[in-house]
Amino acid sequence: MSWMDKVGGLLKQYTSGSGAAAAPAPDVHAHFDQVAEAAPTSTIAEGLAAAFHSDQTPAFGNMVSSLFANSNGAQKAGLLNQLMGSVNPAMLTQLLAGTGLASVLQGGATQLTPEQAQQVTPEMVQQMAAHAEKANPSIIESCSAFYAQHATLVKTLGGAALTIAMAKVAERQQKA
Repeated sequence: MSWMDKVGGLLKQYTSGSGAAAAPAPDVHAHFDQVAEAAPTSTIAEGLAAAFHSDQTPAFGNMVSSLFANSNGAQKAGLLNQLMGSVNPAMLTQLLAGTGLASVLQGGATQLTPEQAQQVTPEMVQQMAAHAEKANPSIIESCSAFYAQHATLVKTLGGAALTIAMAKVAERQQKA
């Protein structure tokens, strides 16, 4: 049984005849769990990217900051390591100056540990993500792929973002 056989009927709730997102379902969180469990990670990543790009959700930096605030140390480090590759070193040093991590990075480190990531505030992540998006718009797809592996965490984005993600997954499957 394919993943679409498992969740295809459920996904129909997230499209209208025009392919636009329908009104959020009251149980969108449970639906997202079902789809995230059944669908390939790449499909979930596409849905998340649609939510990050949408004008119906907060800005990318705000959403990533929220995810960061709800993450454990390993997830925080994973996100920061994604973002650090898209931010120029001078901006990174400036953003991390108050944490004591700027000196770690000047020492040649290219990856932060979970312990180091705990020193970074959500506000710093918001600034870093906004800067990264301007410098390298593909960071949204990278972050989407990262968070597609953490479906429980993604649910903290709320119903509107999940509805957009589910609509994108449904739209993709209609075209397939």
